[in-house]
Amino acid sequence: TRAVVLHSKHLEITKAFIEQENGKGQANIKQLQVLEYPPHEQVAFLTTEPLQVDKNYFLSINYIANFSDGFYGFYKSTYKTRDGQTRLLVSTHFEPTSARMAFPCFDEPSFKANYTIKIRREEQHIAISNMPKVKTLKLGSNLFEDHFAETVKMSSYLVAFIISDFQSISGTTSSGIVVSVYANPEKLTQAHYALEVAVKILEFYEKYFGISYPLPKQDLVAVPDFQSGAMENWGLTTYRETSLLYDPETSSASDKLWVTMVIGHELAHQWFGNLVTMEWWNDIWLNEGFARYMEFISVDATYPELEVNDYLLDTCFAAMGRDAMNSSRPISSRAENPIQIKEMFDTVSYDKGACILHMLRNFLTEEVFRNGIIYYLKKHSYKNAKNKDLWDSLANEILSKKNVCFILHCSQYDYYLSEHFDVAKIMDTWTVQKGLPLIIVEQNWKRIKIRQERFLKGIFPDDPEFLWYVPLTYITSHSKNTGRHLMKNHTDTIELEEDISWVKFNVDMNGYYIVHYEGNGWDNIIKLLNENHTLFSYKDRANLIHNAFQLVSAGRLSLDRALDLTRYLQHETSNIVLLKGLGYLEVIYRMMERRKISDVTESLKWYILQYFKPVIDKQTWSDDGSVSERMLRSDLLELACDLHYLPCIQKANELFNKWMESGGKISNIPSDVLGTMYSVGAKTAAGWNFLLDRYKVSISGAEQRKIYSALASSKDVSKLTRLLELGMEGDVIKIQDLPSVIYSVSTNPAGQLLAWNFVKKNWSRLLEKL
Repeated sequence: TRAVVLHSKHLEITKAFIEQENGKGQANIKQLQVLEYPPHEQVAFLTTEPLQVDKNYFLSINYIANFSDGFYGFYKSTYKTRDGQTRLLVSTHFEPTSARMAFPCFDEPSFKANYTIKIRREEQHIAISNMPKVKTLKLGSNLFEDHFAETVKMSSYLVAFIISDFQSISGTTSSGIVVSVYANPEKLTQAHYALEVAVKILEFYEKYFGISYPLPKQDLVAVPDFQSGAMENWGLTTYRETSLLYDPETSSASDKLWVTMVIGHELAHQWFGNLVTMEWWNDIWLNEGFARYMEFISVDATYPELEVNDYLLDTCFAAMGRDAMNSSRPISSRAENPIQIKEMFDTVSYDKGACILHMLRNFLTEEVFRNGIIYYLKKHSYKNAKNKDLWDSLANEILSKKNVCFILHCSQYDYYLSEHFDVAKIMDTWTVQKGLPLIIVEQNWKRIKIRQERFLKGIFPDDPEFLWYVPLTYITSHSKNTGRHLMKNHTDTIELEEDISWVKFNVDMNGYYIVHYEGNGWDNIIKLLNENHTLFSYKDRANLIHNAFQLVSAGRLSLDRALDLTRYLQHETSNIVLLKGLGYLEVIYRMMERRKISDVTESLKWYILQYFKPVIDKQTWSDDGSVSERMLRSDLLELACDLHYLPCIQKANELFNKWMESGGKISNIPSDVLGTMYSVGAKTAAGWNFLLDRYKVSISGAEQRKIYSALASSKDVSKLTRLLELGMEGDVIKIQDLPSVIYSVSTNPAGQLLAWNFVKKNWSRLLEKL
């Protein structure tokens, strides 16, 4: 070839040379012609003569560039000190296609390389990168050059460097890896929890994967301006402040859970994504779905008190909600240009990816699943992989068992022994077609007829092209164990040994499908729940509530049948299930409120408050209890005050007024009730203005998030308009929080149209800023 084509975006290339060793220790250096093609973000370096096969060439490029203004590439970030000074730092965010904004490179995941980085800085700053610093040279009175060790072989999107005046705290894992958390010096006291979590979870992953973490250190950095939640750069993971910093005075139980989960996610990527990388962005779910799922496995193992597996249900509910729309997409989708690639980082890749992996793990058993992914990671270390490589690794694990029957209990897993059992064939139905299946069940004594079709919100004609291989699980009125059946056709029959009076499919919601019970199936379930709801596990109860209301949205079940199902909730003791049932009642209430159907709105408000009064009145205004009890408290009190429940409003006002009178100095208010207190306080003009002033001086991201949510709940349109304008200006409220501010205003009936008109009016500016 006469052309070397690299990626380059917004870089001004001043000179380029190519150097060839001639074997005699002499170098032949030639200047290159440079051609740019901005539409493809590419640059070509042309030689006068063709480059020869099997020769080594060295390309040197001189270029200059400005720091990026947005959140990608090598970009500027700022924070304010307590005394009002603005401090500047620069950080990188390259995933998926922005390394080319910092240096010319082969900016595609399959081009893995070793990187050596040197950074010049002034004395008041520090520089950090993927690898430890090996030496610093003094170049002048206030100029230093830091040299970093060469990286392992990795993709360009994982390269990272930061220059700041941050400070850090450090710890060491049992295997000797140095873990450090960096933050704005005034927020360093909020970094201790993250350090503890990172050390624990890194140790867990080394044991779980049976593969040592390959770098000598792992840094976690709280970046003040950050568009996503966090980024897994190898050895230098970066986070939004609310995803890393934990302040016991202002961070609630859900804030703590979020920080723990995000760290679990980014550290999982050090193996899934960094060590083994998807070949191309169409399979980004191999990175993100796995990391999302490993959050649950790692946090459950290291912090069992967080009861994290309960929230896997919500992850799958969110995925199904997105997947039930006609606008969904397959997990594995074409992505060719940077815009299409960025669109792949969505609910489908993350949440649906995690949920089908959970279904597969439950289907194959924990041992087969874990051994299969260890085989996958070891086989493809420092290389790239695609969907099929993962399925082949799992199939290999199944075949490698000398005594398959013993390990997989033949009676339950007879389909494993079939020659036709094909992991790839089964899983392709979940990754290369969009949507999710609806399993329609017709029970007739000992015979259960089942059929499948695509589940869609709204009423659409049946599309027979959709067919999934569905690993069904079920319990019946007579079952001692969970029944299992692999459904491979549009219709099927399960023959039982004896007559049954009821059946419930998708045990503990380990599967990714919706179930509809025809005939008297739903009547039987509603009756059972009213008589003895503990016949079903709490996960099954949450699953039944979810299914019923999803079927309402698809025109399959009447709303009153779904509401009948919620009647038993006055006896419910599971916090997760209570929140699910209340959540659906609240959705209907909000819908009526937005449509100004006042009589129904008032009746439903009264019904919710009367029906759930015992559980609302039981809530204490404290931080006592388990994580799920604390999260229930936050949500219930927020809802009760929102529904104008007088005891709730009075208590919140009492706390808020004391806090405001003290100038915000009272610090012993329970963190779980802060959001409710702020929302009630924001209803008055004085309270709203006080909260805005508090927002400006707060050094807790968790507190700021609670404050802007409260400010967005005001019924005063002029105040909501001001809030949106502050978000757009980006000074008081950072641009990174603008999408959340718009969303918060849009969920307020007084702000819905306002937010929509704001987005329409400012669409081009929003695209530019975000």
